[in-house]
Amino acid sequence: MKKIAVITLNGYFNYGNRLQNYALQETLKSLGFLAETLVIKDKPNESAPLKVRFLNLLKKPPDEIIKRLIYKIIVKKREDKINYIRTKLFRKFTYKYIRETDYDIYADVIPENLSGKYEYFITGSDQVWNPAYTKGASVYFLTFAEEHKRIAYAPSFGVSEIASEHQDYYKKMLAGIPYLSVREDDGAGIIKNLTGREVPVLVDPTLLLTKEQWIKIAKKARYKPEGEYLVTYFLGGMTDIYKKNIKKLAKKMRLEIVNLGDIKEKYYLTGPDEFIDYTKDCSAVLTDSYHGTIFSIIFEKPFAVFDRSGEIPMISRIDTLLNKFNLQGRKIGNMSLKKDLFKIDFSHVPNILEAERKKSLDYLKKALKIEDAEQL
Repeated sequence: MKKIAVITLNGYFNYGNRLQNYALQETLKSLGFLAETLVIKDKPNESAPLKVRFLNLLKKPPDEIIKRLIYKIIVKKREDKINYIRTKLFRKFTYKYIRETDYDIYADVIPENLSGKYEYFITGSDQVWNPAYTKGASVYFLTFAEEHKRIAYAPSFGVSEIASEHQDYYKKMLAGIPYLSVREDDGAGIIKNLTGREVPVLVDPTLLLTKEQWIKIAKKARYKPEGEYLVTYFLGGMTDIYKKNIKKLAKKMRLEIVNLGDIKEKYYLTGPDEFIDYTKDCSAVLTDSYHGTIFSIIFEKPFAVFDRSGEIPMISRIDTLLNKFNLQGRKIGNMSLKKDLFKIDFSHVPNILEAERKKSLDYLKKALKIEDAEQL
């Protein structure tokens, strides 16, 4: 069986990251390949010596020193313990379902023989080209591999434009990938502006698997309510107004709130397989997350998409997703949470999803030189 290496973000804390990695692996497996994910690490940051950090702290005002010490001794210690347990759940899922290499490589130190170990290399689908996440590391552009082995499946830039000082570099990196695709419209625009190439916008790998395939790996969530509930999953946190409106809705509809994104909640200790379980059986999903939106569509759950607070919004991928499935009305600015949440029609979605899956599989077949691939 021919081997393919997947190059993606290796994170053990984000549901979408783990689930898209699994989905791409299983899709490649269905096409007759053995896929494994390269474990790529950055060099550890060199922090200042403890003595220097202590002296710097003493320069702060007394109230600032007290605040930082309380956070360090009480809050951070508790959060570190919770995150440690949560990371174990994500690693357990990874060990069970995702084939990763039994060796690590550093992003800027690639073994000379790596290219010869695999038939192809696929970069994507996560934000592997986000300058803030990967710092433009060449490994995510597959420069270590022979050019005919390089494939990009629905990667994301995570930004709407590349800063002018980095454009020449990105142009050079993209030029070396013969099979290019992206996950959102803004990404296609970036490539068009930098290289002049028109590239397909393909769906996230999680959409390539059926609802039934996802249910097969779902694990009953340990804190799952006995009665009906709604899921909230906010990566940017919930504003006070969001919390107020959601609580009011839940009370009116007699729904328990399962809040998956808040470290203060017991539901935070949820693995990727439990995330699937929560989503498949809930009454509704309220989220600012791309993959929270995707799994709402897969399981045909009433949902609302909120603007992400606390950072520059990276909404292009969600806009692309909603436009693709004619579900633009699910953005909170286009609907009333109280009146419209449960008024949703998914009857048109299966045909669109079938067409998008075919488009994506044809792209992969063509890139992988599979004979029955149709011309794009």
